[in-house]
Amino acid sequence: MLFRFLSVGLLCCSATVAVASDVSEKVEKDIRAQLGASLPALNITSIEKTPFSGLFEVSSTTDQPLLVSADGKYIIAGEVYQLDGHKITNLTEQKREISRAAIMATIPESEKLSFIPEGQTKATITVFTDIDCGYCRKLHKEVPQLNAMGVRVDYLGYPRAGVGSGSYNKLMSAWCADDPMDAMTKAKNGKTIPAKSCENPIARHLQLGQRVGVNGTPAIVLDSGKLLPGYAPADALAKQLGVL
Repeated sequence: MLFRFLSVGLLCCSATVAVASDVSEKVEKDIRAQLGASLPALNITSIEKTPFSGLFEVSSTTDQPLLVSADGKYIIAGEVYQLDGHKITNLTEQKREISRAAIMATIPESEKLSFIPEGQTKATITVFTDIDCGYCRKLHKEVPQLNAMGVRVDYLGYPRAGVGSGSYNKLMSAWCADDPMDAMTKAKNGKTIPAKSCENPIARHLQLGQRVGVNGTPAIVLDSGKLLPGYAPADALAKQLGVL
């Protein structure tokens, strides 16, 4: 797990540090010193108190918060759950969703390939997609059904084989086409589209996807920041979005 922090941390850009005001200067200094020495690639964005005595939550530009002792010498990497009667709440995922929603909100509209309902847009999903992914193609066939139910579908490029791969080149050709949405549909239907190149955001999308926890395609992100890994039928998505 720690190796994952190191690798992801190297991919992510720097961020403004926001330290919670209720954390003492000594605790902040000790935690930063210890983590800085042991995990130099970890880009800390905040240090906050937790409900656990003696443990502090360290957030960074990875998608996984850490629980750290006050002296910074002990860390816990994993999910934190709250038990309340019969209800179990994943507190780590709640925090992750807030952060993910904020990150996704920074993506310019001009970088997306958007399939927009003709009538009222009732909900929006953002999909990290790869043209060569079978389930991405299956989901794309249901985009008209989603649009008919008022769901807007925004695509971001996520070539699983990486930048420079055949999958990347297909995505780039769609993004650079005169009619990107038509080219995307043709490519996902197995048709060959003209090879084109231009300045495009796909490499940034790949990096951003890794930052918010995407590890496969399709990966669907809701406006709330909730991440749905994998394919889901249109009706199931609509129900989850509250439009059906």
